[in-house]
Amino acid sequence: MEPLFGVVLGLILAVASPAHGSCTCATNKWAACAQDGPGNCTCRLAGSDHPVDCSTLTSKCFLMKAEMIPLKEKRLWRPPHAVSDGDGIYNPDCEDSGVFKARQCNQSSTCWCVNTAGVRRTEKGGRSLNCSELVRTRWIYIELTHKRSSNAFHAPDVAKALTQLFESRYKLHPKYIAAIKYDPPLIQIRLDQNKKPRWDVDIADVAYYFEKDVNNDSVFHSNSKLIVLVNGDALAIEKLWIYYVDEKPPEFCMRQLAAGISAVVTVVVLTAGIGITVLLVLRWLRTRTYKKFECKEMREIKAPSLE
Repeated sequence: MEPLFGVVLGLILAVASPAHGSCTCATNKWAACAQDGPGNCTCRLAGSDHPVDCSTLTSKCFLMKAEMIPLKEKRLWRPPHAVSDGDGIYNPDCEDSGVFKARQCNQSSTCWCVNTAGVRRTEKGGRSLNCSELVRTRWIYIELTHKRSSNAFHAPDVAKALTQLFESRYKLHPKYIAAIKYDPPLIQIRLDQNKKPRWDVDIADVAYYFEKDVNNDSVFHSNSKLIVLVNGDALAIEKLWIYYVDEKPPEFCMRQLAAGISAVVTVVVLTAGIGITVLLVLRWLRTRTYKKFECKEMREIKAPSLE
């Protein structure tokens, strides 16, 4: 009886092991996954109490929260009531849906307003700062350069390769890729998403995943290095810049701009005043020298001859 029981137990473990090993989140390496039933795998992200949908990208806000957790803790699910030392680190506040809250604050009671990409769009203030709405980031401009290659790339081929990359790897519908311009070695990409249906990924999340991939810090569970192929040749990305354009202009305080303008005006006025003063002094000295020379000649003419 015991040998039979051992065989049955071994079969159970053999079947269970692959299922447990497959309980991972393909789109988020920081998610902690557990099998809570036959064929049911639930994944949660460190720093939040919300399940992660591993069929699409995780929101940038949740990712930023996860990045605040030390790497060792990312492998385990941290209860929401746990406390970690995060002095001086920006730990974002997220809505249940994963979007950023309009107002963000740090532990020193300094607050600021952000857009849907989590980028600050106001001056920093105190806890009394009011952020009435979360302004949507409508456009994202991505600029990157690649290492020069002996094989020249054609612009249509580069645009096709990048479009396929954003569609297959980041689940972004091609309709949100407004333009791709290639001027070797510079590549410019414009993402345009005025309104986002619930089922589509956000361009801010796409840009964040792409930035992590370029910096060799992929969020994907495979942690594979980003490889972009253009007709079989690797497009080696060298530098990356990302710019955000909101539906409404940023609300940075104009006092700093006014102070800067006042400083420039003051410098110009002082420079002009000093220049005019120098010119007047030089003119006065020249006039005085001329009068002295003229008087000397007149005295020599009027002086009586000794002969």
